[in-house]
Amino acid sequence: MDVVTTDVDFDVIVVGAGVAGCVTAHQLASKGHSVLLVERGQNPGSKNLSGGVFYCRVMEEVLPGFVDQAPVERRITRNCMSFLSPTSFVNVDYGDARLGQSVTAVSVQRARLDEWLATKCEEAGAVLMSGVRVDALVIEQERIVGIRAGGDELRAHVVVAADGVNSFVCRNAGIRAQEPMKHLAVGVKSVIGLPRNVIEERFNLTGDEGVAYAVVGDCTNGVGGGGFLYTNLESLSIGIVVRLDELVSKGETVSELHDRFLSHPAIKPFLKGGELLEYGCHMVPEGGQAMLHDLTRSGLVVVGDAIGLALNTGCTVRGMDLAAGSGLAAARAIDTALLKGDFSKSSLDAYRVELDNIFVGKDMRTYARAPHFLENPRMYGAYGQLLSDLMYGVYNLDTTPRQHLIPSTMKTLKKSPLNFFHLIKDMYTGARAL
Repeated sequence: MDVVTTDVDFDVIVVGAGVAGCVTAHQLASKGHSVLLVERGQNPGSKNLSGGVFYCRVMEEVLPGFVDQAPVERRITRNCMSFLSPTSFVNVDYGDARLGQSVTAVSVQRARLDEWLATKCEEAGAVLMSGVRVDALVIEQERIVGIRAGGDELRAHVVVAADGVNSFVCRNAGIRAQEPMKHLAVGVKSVIGLPRNVIEERFNLTGDEGVAYAVVGDCTNGVGGGGFLYTNLESLSIGIVVRLDELVSKGETVSELHDRFLSHPAIKPFLKGGELLEYGCHMVPEGGQAMLHDLTRSGLVVVGDAIGLALNTGCTVRGMDLAAGSGLAAARAIDTALLKGDFSKSSLDAYRVELDNIFVGKDMRTYARAPHFLENPRMYGAYGQLLSDLMYGVYNLDTTPRQHLIPSTMKTLKKSPLNFFHLIKDMYTGARAL
């Protein structure tokens, strides 16, 4: 039992004021613990160029009334799956009023959201220190006891690493090595400003309704990954996410792939008349369950992107809800450790149990096969073209006699680089993975 009686500056120091860090800090401060929230940027969110669709039900447990109070953009009531070939698109467009009534998902700009969340942490009693870069951990007798920033040393019973996919805290602690490239992806996003009424007319939206597109096929020129587009109140966020290992092996650049996607005939009309407001790149975890290891050390807990909490199911891309869930699980385990006065690894390992017992751990296990399935190169070209050719056969009503759908499909398949074995194999593998 690692019971420590040394004086500390704070009970807990959280490094990183993103979703995971803020949820952890808020929950612990709300329970009366002294918490320091350290952020490298000048303000929380100032270094965060990302945004996305936030599946936000989990936030009701953290901050009841989250959707009505937080600086969200739109409530996502439509989801569109788009399959591209170089000259065509096939969309599966799902809209449902129930998604707006229950508010399953919202679009957000992280710069605004993170700053708001940090303010809520301060209201709960946490101390926020922005513009502070953590240079090293303070380690004594193989236990993390604090952080060093500049010439200052601050001590705590527990340090929480919430500093992203390239977590310096984890590397400094020797807890996690640099992830292999196949576990990482690069996201490139543009924010295109458009008047609110133009967005609502262009996407057939009313009020604060929003739509999110998940795009596969030709959008990444054969590189493993996909495209995205979602509506904000007065802008569109659009871009691609591609696997780092494939990007390197195929000699592509993310900026060229991004520009190619935005010029696709299915995408370009959405952006007409828009103004580029923001452009940025962001590293994201891509390894799924394989990245979920080494979550604790004596005096240390790791949350959010720092442990690879992201899920791409082809239909949804999730990260923020998993980050928030990890913050809840971490806060419960740390609260128990503080009450016991035991900050050993075995004590803090209760965090892994908490994580496994809520939707975060369960969903990561459910989709453990998804990363391998999405490595399939046929997903990024052949299937988009096949769907396009099938639909062309249906709607290209020339004077030749028509065939029933099954023989027409088999005829189209014979002209494709795909074969019947590919279809059966990929359907089976996809059903197990997704």
